[in-house]
Amino acid sequence: MNRPLVSVVIPSYNAARFLSEAVANVLAQHYEPLEILVVDDGSTDSTPEVAPGLAPEVRYLRQENRGPSAARNLGLREARGEIIAFLDADDLWPVGKLDLQVGRLLKDPALDLVSGRVRYVELPGGRIPDLRFETSDRELPGILIGSAVYRRRAFDVVGGFDESLRYSEDHDWFLRAREADLKILLVAEVTLFYRHHDSNMTRHVPQRNAIQALVIHKSLQRRRRKDGVARNLPGWYSYDEKRPSDE
Repeated sequence: MNRPLVSVVIPSYNAARFLSEAVANVLAQHYEPLEILVVDDGSTDSTPEVAPGLAPEVRYLRQENRGPSAARNLGLREARGEIIAFLDADDLWPVGKLDLQVGRLLKDPALDLVSGRVRYVELPGGRIPDLRFETSDRELPGILIGSAVYRRRAFDVVGGFDESLRYSEDHDWFLRAREADLKILLVAEVTLFYRHHDSNMTRHVPQRNAIQALVIHKSLQRRRRKDGVARNLPGWYSYDEKRPSDE
């Protein structure tokens, strides 16, 4: 069976120390056909020297520093694949992620995207936030961009990432996707290793909670009916249970 081209967008800002591992991790999926777009968001480290020579599958793009949303949007515009995936330069995927999630998309043409579970991993100098994890392995259902695989049409419907947001842009996009009634599948398997280290972008963001509150407020405003009551969001759908989850 001919499989669709998957375009993997890796936004990178001063992440040269992680790039080689990230690209190798994508190639270790052994998925074909595949292209990797490394989008350099105005890095001042050695990213311009490191990125272009990492692998034949890598296309290197560079822009002035405008934040991760703008970097992902540039990758989207340049991507040639029918299927889109994202991996932040400092995170990793488990082996088999693309086979699993692309396979689910191919099995059900009505699906717009397939997400999974996120495992939080602590690297030296990192600190995992105080969250209520569902397993002893520090796992949660994913609303992080890198935990999912998307049909391109999902972005035709929802649009790209909000470039006014440098944080919580993933939460904002998933809220808009649910507001648009996209068909979303949430599988039980871990599909992203979200790594915390000494230079995470959100590590020292005192206004993080305020930004998250703003994202939720904007969603409520979009869903508010004439009577002032906000329309409920559709639930997540689990591949195993075939019904809305409790999220």
